[in-house]
Amino acid sequence: MTSPGHGPLPDQTKVELRAQALARRDALPPNARAEAGALIAARVAALALPDGPVAAYWPIRSEADPRPAAALLRARGCAILLPCVMADRIVFRIWNEDDALFKGELGMMEPTPEARALAPATLLVPLAAFDRRGHRIGYGKGFYDRALAALGRATTIGIAFATQEIPLIPDEPHDHPLDFVVTEQETIDTRVTRGS
Repeated sequence: MTSPGHGPLPDQTKVELRAQALARRDALPPNARAEAGALIAARVAALALPDGPVAAYWPIRSEADPRPAAALLRARGCAILLPCVMADRIVFRIWNEDDALFKGELGMMEPTPEARALAPATLLVPLAAFDRRGHRIGYGKGFYDRALAALGRATTIGIAFATQEIPLIPDEPHDHPLDFVVTEQETIDTRVTRGS
């Protein structure tokens, strides 16, 4: 339970907040998730993104699907990448629409090792929960935290359903806030809400 307007109660951990947000996400009907994917795609495509490759991701479980957004961006000439898990880090490899993919160690579909690896200029980032400052709760393995730290100035866009928002995520000094969060309802410029 959250304290209205004041974020999570003191005894709530990221594990509990993650579980609650994922339960809300899982409760969305499949048709609502599909409709949301189209709305999210239009919002992402409307953003002024930096030149360079865009990293999407292959959705698992009940995640918001970024593939419609990737299709719109590809149609306007953006190279699209997918994450590949390599030991304790992520490498982003080119993904063309007809490329063969295989299931990686985390259950995500990934390009083959022969696909060219590139550094993305923009990342579409999966998440379990988010707040309006751009802080996110991932799935607890830290892959994206390490990737964001390594990439530095890449533009980051969290992709989520509105129901995954929580008032305040407990953040730590090593966290890398997202630049935007895009849901089916709105585009949140978290740089404004953080005052940066």
